[in-house]
Amino acid sequence: MSLALTPVWRHIPDERLVGLGYAVPYIDRFAADAERALAFMPAAQGAQNWPPFAASRTVLVGSEDLPLGDSSIDRILMVHSLEFAESPELMMAEAWRVLAPGGRIVILVPHRRGVWARFEHTPWGSGRPWSRGQLTRLLRDAMFTPSSWSEALLFPPFRKRPLLGLAGPLERLGRDFWPVFAGVVIIEATKQLYRGLPVASTARERRRAIKPVLVPAGAGAGARTCRDNGA
Repeated sequence: MSLALTPVWRHIPDERLVGLGYAVPYIDRFAADAERALAFMPAAQGAQNWPPFAASRTVLVGSEDLPLGDSSIDRILMVHSLEFAESPELMMAEAWRVLAPGGRIVILVPHRRGVWARFEHTPWGSGRPWSRGQLTRLLRDAMFTPSSWSEALLFPPFRKRPLLGLAGPLERLGRDFWPVFAGVVIIEATKQLYRGLPVASTARERRRAIKPVLVPAGAGAGARTCRDNGA
């Protein structure tokens, strides 16, 4: 499963990462490169200490009221979180608030068409499954721009351990022949901020027709670098 995230987030140096939900098995892959990594677990879910044998970076939170300042995080990894949200809209609004302009969010959710969401013995068999269309609308309504998609768990949820040896070949085969039935959908989206250039005066507007211009505000980590360099 962690391998499915590799094409999405290859390297995240000097960025602040938060895993929301049960993201501990996945943020281990990126925490070594990040400036700071935290594991936020919803209060109703309970907390697990992370990392082991070190000072804990696990926080028990309300997913609609994160203990973070505005625009303070560069990336959010949301796993086993959105499908249990009482209000997905409020959860995404809170994620948008804490992400820096240009910050990225990656969401893993059970796929509505997938087999894994239909079996309760799987980790993805609880909560609300999502389709691509539903996720896209949710993100755009929350002022995120979807940028890439991926899938995982393209093999059946075997219960018998000897059959797990077939998982690798079936996963590769499924990517070619039945990706629409993947068990998990992975989407990456970017927080975009735009501002219009104001018209100075009515007279100036008469002299020259000014079209509205949308200007992206820039990413948090990049902005911090520029400030540190005195730009």
